[in-house]
Amino acid sequence: MTELKLFSALLLAASVAAAQPRDPHAVQPERPTVATHAGTVAPGWFEFETGFERDHFDRSAAVTTTPTVFKFGIAPRAQLSIGGTLVHSAAGTGVGDLSLGVKLRLLEDAPVIGDFAILPSVTFPTGNESRGFGGGETTGGLLLISSHQFGDVAMDINLGFDAPHGWPERASLWTLSFGGPLRGRLGWTLEGFGFNDDAGRTAALLVGPTYSSAKWLSFDTGLIVPLHGPQPHALYAGAVCNVGRFLPARLTRY
Repeated sequence: MTELKLFSALLLAASVAAAQPRDPHAVQPERPTVATHAGTVAPGWFEFETGFERDHFDRSAAVTTTPTVFKFGIAPRAQLSIGGTLVHSAAGTGVGDLSLGVKLRLLEDAPVIGDFAILPSVTFPTGNESRGFGGGETTGGLLLISSHQFGDVAMDINLGFDAPHGWPERASLWTLSFGGPLRGRLGWTLEGFGFNDDAGRTAALLVGPTYSSAKWLSFDTGLIVPLHGPQPHALYAGAVCNVGRFLPARLTRY
């Protein structure tokens, strides 16, 4: 009963809290960090993030991926995300797994947890597992997102897990991400993150600059340094673009 009351309170807060006014065409980068923030794309608007990452496992083994996410604003506090990637390794080139998720922004400026959202998701085994392009099974996930703003510095905290169909095993994720302006259009990102899965526990540090060329377009680059476990060294670069409306204004309440 206590859990039901808490869930009801969260839904009520999400429905009555006033949304912060902002330009719907302003980009909301989740790249380049592993973490995501509690913000959602405006209803009827479309944004995509893409880039490449080259993971160096040792001197003779490297894997290049092109992670891409399409984000659609489907309600004032809800965003549909569709993600996929191409994978290139010694085994060849192929399509990775496909993921679908809906980010639900439940609270804004709440005590302790700040802006709070949840992101349930499903990942489908569209990649070739035998060639290392996919996980080989359908998994469900749940990500808890807490975002804060300290002056010009943004902080995002994520806790989550993935579980295969049948739930015999679980993989967990944690992130602590910071970012802000550096000078002019130049910004910075610093993040610690880790996984706990079949490969063991890992921890890594991500750091790099960002560049905002326009309100609707942002670029990033940087590196990932392993701190613990079988996490590879990596280099990455990419972009985030707010394309504009995919639904007419009359079909949305924004």
